[in-house]
Amino acid sequence: MKIVQTVFGKFHHFHLARQLHKRGMLEAIFSSYPSWKLRNEGLPMEKIKTFPWIHTAMMAKWRFGMHNDRLDKELAWALANTLDRHVANKLPHCDVFIGISGSGLRTGGISQKRGAKYICDRGSTHIQYAKQILDEEYNHWGLKFPGIDPRAIERERAEYYRSDIITVPSEFVRKSFIEKGVNPNKIRKIPYGADLNMFAPVDKPPDDVFEVLFVGQVSLRKGIPYLLKGFSKFKHSKKRLRIVGSAFPGMDVIFKRHDMGQVELMAPIPYNKLKYIMSKSHVMVLPSIEEGLALVQGHAMACGCPLISSINTGAEDLFTNGREGFIIPIRDSDAITEKLEIMAQNRQKREEMSVAALERVNSIKGWDTYGDQFARLCQEITLVNL
Repeated sequence: MKIVQTVFGKFHHFHLARQLHKRGMLEAIFSSYPSWKLRNEGLPMEKIKTFPWIHTAMMAKWRFGMHNDRLDKELAWALANTLDRHVANKLPHCDVFIGISGSGLRTGGISQKRGAKYICDRGSTHIQYAKQILDEEYNHWGLKFPGIDPRAIERERAEYYRSDIITVPSEFVRKSFIEKGVNPNKIRKIPYGADLNMFAPVDKPPDDVFEVLFVGQVSLRKGIPYLLKGFSKFKHSKKRLRIVGSAFPGMDVIFKRHDMGQVELMAPIPYNKLKYIMSKSHVMVLPSIEEGLALVQGHAMACGCPLISSINTGAEDLFTNGREGFIIPIRDSDAITEKLEIMAQNRQKREEMSVAALERVNSIKGWDTYGDQFARLCQEITLVNL
């Protein structure tokens, strides 16, 4: 069996590519990243094909803090279309084509005409569901949502329709597709794994301060206001919240509305350094409003760091509420406060959660289980008429 993938940048697709290559199934993976960013991905370079021109320009713009909503949308639209056209023109023979959502409309159609199956892989909720819930969130805080390009919405809806199968990482995402009218039989849920080669306990949390951690985009989508409010109400003589990540435009307004005492805003930390701060944290909180299955959750668990995660992070597909951490409703700062107090006051419970988190993440064998399930799906769909 031969499988071809397309992805913007990397996301989780290079984890999948390594799994497919290990099983002798990967024909090629096309990425919008430049080749120099993909040299250490554990794949033969001849398997990696790049079309980096637009994405490289976008990364340079972001690096220098040049934000412009209109220009960003035009570049993103151009990236999606040019990458898709490029892959369609270069597409090698394959039995299955897997395109991350937004990247594979043309290529998926061509692959189907050649007799292959087309999988649209969506890492977060149905694009119309995402727009709806983020519109609500920005309106709630009196901020203007940059929005999702209507062209991108129509493109993704066309991908959902054209594809043979839609793969999603969590029950939360699966339900969002069903809510928007997609046939449940077309959806396959395959939860992500965790990078056990990169993440492991390397230190212990301190005894003199209670360390709370957040890692990710510092944005309304990630539920930052609820984290700030929940942390401020958390009564503890020595506490600290470290927020690691890049702040989206407009977040300075949110910071001014909340108590930022004992809160440390930190720049993004290199991927290979995250294990140090995760290992030294008593708990990581991820109160996201919308996403698929946040990879940082598995990373934290692999470092022995328990979680307080909203249901909309895909947490229910990664751990059990009350065992490896807590799963809470979205937009619930009181629940964040309550769970922080439980973890701070009950050291035995917290340490039991730490051990359980390590056991759970090791039970899914890194990305091997994900690879097994995806490979099995590809084999199944090439044997039946969908």
